[in-house]
Amino acid sequence: MAAAHTSATMPAVQVHGPGVAQVDRIAVPSPGPDDVLLAVEYCGICGSDLGYIGMGSMAGGDRPMPLGHELSGTVVETGTNINNTSNGERVVVNPMANGNTIGNGGPEGAFAPLLLVRNAEKSGSSLLKLPDELSMEEGALVEPLAVGMHVARQGKARAGDRAVIMGAGPIGLCTLLVLRQLGLENIVVVDLSAKRLAMAAQLGATVFCPDQDDPTSLPTFLLKQHGTAELMGGPVPASELYVEATGVGSVFTQVVHQARSGARVVVAGLHKAPVAVDMVNLLMRELVVTGSMAYPDEFPDVIEMLADGQVDASALVSHRFTLAEFDRALATAQDPDEAIKVLVDCRPQEN
Repeated sequence: MAAAHTSATMPAVQVHGPGVAQVDRIAVPSPGPDDVLLAVEYCGICGSDLGYIGMGSMAGGDRPMPLGHELSGTVVETGTNINNTSNGERVVVNPMANGNTIGNGGPEGAFAPLLLVRNAEKSGSSLLKLPDELSMEEGALVEPLAVGMHVARQGKARAGDRAVIMGAGPIGLCTLLVLRQLGLENIVVVDLSAKRLAMAAQLGATVFCPDQDDPTSLPTFLLKQHGTAELMGGPVPASELYVEATGVGSVFTQVVHQARSGARVVVAGLHKAPVAVDMVNLLMRELVVTGSMAYPDEFPDVIEMLADGQVDASALVSHRFTLAEFDRALATAQDPDEAIKVLVDCRPQEN
């Protein structure tokens, strides 16, 4: 296929060390026989991106780490062995498929105008066609929504469950959208950010901002909202499902010390330090504690959910920046009182 580029280099965001992410100039990629080259349109800034920047890369050694994995784009060049896609097709990319780990420690990242997707013919799971009725912005939301759908599945969520989501960041809000689509109606979202709580309320949740000086404020609220269950002769909230999406150890500890017997707790937030678990408490409450990581097979179902109009996730996009404005985009994404989902437009901009 004819090459889609005319320049020998292109801009791309890379992590160079703790707290250092910048737009570099790198060589324009060229696909091998089993690869596909995409023109990236939108790429979202994820909480894991902020984590990678904070820790200073996962690439190892002195190699900069390419960043970006929540993306939509258009196929512009295919390798000679590619039969499952063609030039001009609008797609979303599963960044973890085929071992590519795009933007997650692998050699490619999607904060760039062009992205090489390796071994695209290996399986049909890496490139997924974006239906005509969905915009490219919605395509960039498929990845975080797939995370939220996997959270719901790990928690065995079902209609009628009374759920509590701790944290109204993008993953908490994406989980909220999926839970609502599954038929859960009594969902409490807990956060400290007024802006994020306002979005959660807009998306159908009952919201709560905890009193930091009163650890009983949340259980008291949940008793009123979800009703009462009995544990060892005392009242506890009757919530069946908790999602810990903050990555804060004290939040997890609070959840497992207020949960009812048999409650299901899904850990979706990235905890950067070990958290002590009171095993007697776990035993007494017969809690089911489950982790949720990424999305083994949720991408097709999320695309179908969006295309059928079951979920409108467009409200999650709070800010849009160009790739040249990445520093501003990053600073905005790092402010939970300002941002929800920040999208970066990676298309070449006219001067």
